[in-house]
Amino acid sequence: MQYFVTGATGFIGKRLVKKLLARRGSTVYFLMRESSHAKLPDLLAYWGVNKTRAIPVFGDLTSKKLGVASDVIKSLKGQIDHLYHLAAVYDLSADEESQAAANIDGTRSMLEFAQAIDAGHVHHVSSIAAAGLYEGVFREDMFDEAENLDHPYFATKHESEKLVRTSCKQPWTVYRPAMVVGDSHTGEMDKIDGPYYFFKLIQRMRQILPPWMPSIGLEGGRINIVPVDFVVDALDAISHKVDKSEGCYHLVDPEGYRVGDVLDIFSKAAHAPKMNVFVNAALLGFIPKSVKKGMMALAPVRRIRNAVMKDLGLPEDLFTFINYPTRFDCRETEKQLKGTGIACPRLPDYAWRLWDYWERHLDPDLHIDRSLRGTAGGKVVLVTGGSSGIGLAAAIKFAEAGAITLICARDQDKLDAAVAEIQAKAGPDARVHAYACDIADEAQAAALIAWCDSEFGGVDFLINNAGRSIRRAIESSYDRFHDFERTMQLNYFGCLRVTLGLLPGMVKKRKGHIVNISSIGVLTNAPRFSAYVASKAALDAWTRCASSEYADQGITFTTINMPLVRTPMIAPTKIYNNVPTLSPEEAADMIAQACISKPVRIATRLGKFGEVLHAVAPRIAQIVMNTSFRMFPDSEAAKNLKPGEKPAKPQLSAEAIALQQMMRGIHF
Repeated sequence: MQYFVTGATGFIGKRLVKKLLARRGSTVYFLMRESSHAKLPDLLAYWGVNKTRAIPVFGDLTSKKLGVASDVIKSLKGQIDHLYHLAAVYDLSADEESQAAANIDGTRSMLEFAQAIDAGHVHHVSSIAAAGLYEGVFREDMFDEAENLDHPYFATKHESEKLVRTSCKQPWTVYRPAMVVGDSHTGEMDKIDGPYYFFKLIQRMRQILPPWMPSIGLEGGRINIVPVDFVVDALDAISHKVDKSEGCYHLVDPEGYRVGDVLDIFSKAAHAPKMNVFVNAALLGFIPKSVKKGMMALAPVRRIRNAVMKDLGLPEDLFTFINYPTRFDCRETEKQLKGTGIACPRLPDYAWRLWDYWERHLDPDLHIDRSLRGTAGGKVVLVTGGSSGIGLAAAIKFAEAGAITLICARDQDKLDAAVAEIQAKAGPDARVHAYACDIADEAQAAALIAWCDSEFGGVDFLINNAGRSIRRAIESSYDRFHDFERTMQLNYFGCLRVTLGLLPGMVKKRKGHIVNISSIGVLTNAPRFSAYVASKAALDAWTRCASSEYADQGITFTTINMPLVRTPMIAPTKIYNNVPTLSPEEAADMIAQACISKPVRIATRLGKFGEVLHAVAPRIAQIVMNTSFRMFPDSEAAKNLKPGEKPAKPQLSAEAIALQQMMRGIHF
């Protein structure tokens, strides 16, 4: 048996050729571009044959008679028993011109070629898209009844099938596969398409929410999904059984699933939150088209929509098909497959394989350089407060990643020691520079900015890490107003001086990222930290305003609501010896991630929970915080002891010890 296959290098075609070659004594000729000649060894290896059984025929889909040379056509005349036409564009996001060229012109060229070689039988692989957006059940004997063919993908699939039905001179059969996904046994897939577009959204939900938390899903029409192995097996079996021309077979799942069910199935496969409540997308149908068009005419609405779609990797026209109205009858297909053992598997039985393969091989994030070296290598990074603690740990990471690392702090001796430590860990060739200044002082901050501009042409990354923390109850601060002033002077005004000084250079280059080290206390409104939390909250609020103003100028901001970190800043508070804390290196990892991914905010789950609690149940949040406030005493430094007065040994109550045990491992 001799075959000819177009689209043999594609996802379905490659597997079909392997299936055909498994038949005893078979030979497969396949269309191939001359420019793709380098792919031939890999294809032959995949099929497990040599060029005597899998024979490339060079040509071009959109050229007359497939662009095949006349002498080759002559040699094939009367030799091909079955011609399979799979070459086409199977992509909703492709432009109209390329779809028309491949799907319509390509089919016309194939028909010319089939007639020229006098092929025994033409098998045209169409798509359920040929039915358009038909309202109701579309049978296998229906074609002209297709409706709502406005989208170019639907229109070109319908038109190419029409060409076969009206112009093919050889016996022909049409096959309409449903939405094809990966192999049900291995999960293997070659691209992101169909339900895969929602995988990134499901993955984000899994990252944010625990799997036991109920979530809201989107309900819509009934979509039909089939694995590639079923399509290939059915196509091979039916094409060798049909004994009549002009038949059509729906290679579909007889059951089919609603959009909401599909999302829920893949959410379970991903161990993401289960979708318990569904919002019917049809509810949006009551909005007049004129209103929708008017909304999309507004620049902010378009930008938000485009940003969300781009972030989730969703194609422009995806939501057009959420309310897909068509169901497909497949009685003729089932009749032909009876007794073969070939049947479409249930999606819940193999969805986990599809998800696993996507996450290991197709997730777009896998192909992005997520290393700190790829992000900051060769770039100028300024870390304030870089002589110790979090700042020093972060500076070491940037220097190791090949960044031009600038650090500043008040003490020159500590800066010199920090530079030596950074070079010892990052290597003697590490580009590290230090500048002694107090950013709480306006003149010194201005000198730092001038140094950055003159010596390094500004900075690419600014890490606002320098800060002061005061842990003292308000009732112990009645006569210590200077605590609030000096904390605000460094944590808020100092950061602003540096940021405002460097922003013009970033704007000029239209790029730059600013990381502000805030505190989990801003989210939880931690007692005893009123001066510190207020200063960090001011910086957070300013950052939200600034990020909105600079969103279209290439400048991005990240706020890190940092949990408790074991640094010299918290050393005076002995009570923290009994509380889980992050190491400076772990905190530096958060800063590195902020520079790599550039999220708007990084916060722990405990911090987010505290923020939500204050928003939805503020009275309960106050009681919880007041209880912890009374449970843990002030530090000795905060008690304003008189000269000669000995500090009392801190005594923790049973409740305080119990709370510590319960929160063990949870970083505040």
